[in-house]
Amino acid sequence: MSVERTLIHFPLDPASRQVRLALGEKRLPFAELSIRYWERPKDFVALNPSGLTPVLVEEEDGRRLIVCESRAVLDHLEEAHPEPALLGREPQERAEARRLLQWFDRKFDYEVGGYLLHEKMEKRLLGLGAPDLANLRAGREALRAHMVYMEGLLAEREWLAGRRLSLADFAGAAHLSVIDYFGDVPWRDFPGVKTWYVKLKSRPCFRPLLADRWPGLAPAAHYDDLDF
Repeated sequence: MSVERTLIHFPLDPASRQVRLALGEKRLPFAELSIRYWERPKDFVALNPSGLTPVLVEEEDGRRLIVCESRAVLDHLEEAHPEPALLGREPQERAEARRLLQWFDRKFDYEVGGYLLHEKMEKRLLGLGAPDLANLRAGREALRAHMVYMEGLLAEREWLAGRRLSLADFAGAAHLSVIDYFGDVPWRDFPGVKTWYVKLKSRPCFRPLLADRWPGLAPAAHYDDLDF
């Protein structure tokens, strides 16, 4: 029997987007259930006590597997469906992909998303008032510093972790794509990063992300444009 998958996620959550990209790249069919995780729905918290997205639920032959949050889900997908390999085929590339996953999910998220997405998205969703201009400035300055770093990596590599597309690219693209939804990525100043993002944006697995919309949060005009 085939596996029935349901991904419980929030469309503008970078962690959820990483899993959606991996599922799409591996061509694994799945149903989606979008939730307002900040309201801590009881059914969702029963699946993942942390209340964080994403959560993957798989059912096969009457058995149910619940995998909580992005790193656990990505590891599960790599183990259960090793082709195409998204952690690289050589030890160095796998190590680099894992390092960059941590980079984006901890450092980038804290220094960039923690300011920009909190001020532009979370405050509106939670009704916490207008954005703080000092926080927006801090987030934009940090974003430029991270893009300088990415530009340097991509000057020497075809993809972030090496010669092949990896989960590191999906992590970077997931985080940048949500910030790009709000129009804050200075693409003109970073041609190498823009070229890399265009390649990712053109992949079939990326198309569902470009269709994302959330009531009250309209995307930037160029968000879904492949020739931005």
